[in-house]
Amino acid sequence: MKNDHAPETPATRYLRSHRVAYSNHLYAYEEHGGTRVSARELNVDEHAVVKTLVMENEAAKPLIVLMHGDRKVSTKELARQIGCKKVEPCKPEVANRHTGFLVGGTSPFGTKKPMPVYIEKTILDLPLVYINGGRRGYLVGVHPHDILRVLQPTVVEVALRD
Repeated sequence: MKNDHAPETPATRYLRSHRVAYSNHLYAYEEHGGTRVSARELNVDEHAVVKTLVMENEAAKPLIVLMHGDRKVSTKELARQIGCKKVEPCKPEVANRHTGFLVGGTSPFGTKKPMPVYIEKTILDLPLVYINGGRRGYLVGVHPHDILRVLQPTVVEVALRD
């Protein structure tokens, strides 16, 4: 589906080059609104909106965690499951340097540097997820199996209920 108003971003170019079908969803971005705002604006369940979180391990090596919008990441559990001493969120400017995207517009697709990607196991149970398309106020609807196919993420179970 081609939407005339959909932005062209490194993420959409990546999706097209990997033959991933996606739908475009634009909404009015609110600073610090997070997935709550995008879910409300798009009238979808926040559980189906996937956050792209840029974190780093104790060696400051970046990694991406894909998590349900209505859940938090247990960084302790993540570190344990991926064999690191610790994992913590990157500062916004560091995340921006690694991904090439602004915080609030970070997509796991088409990042500037390749990074390991970890995905919460239950995301794969959803028929369709909404994930950032590489710009603030822009989500793409994709099938979780396509995320698995193109990003080859490691499946983890690190969700905390909000």
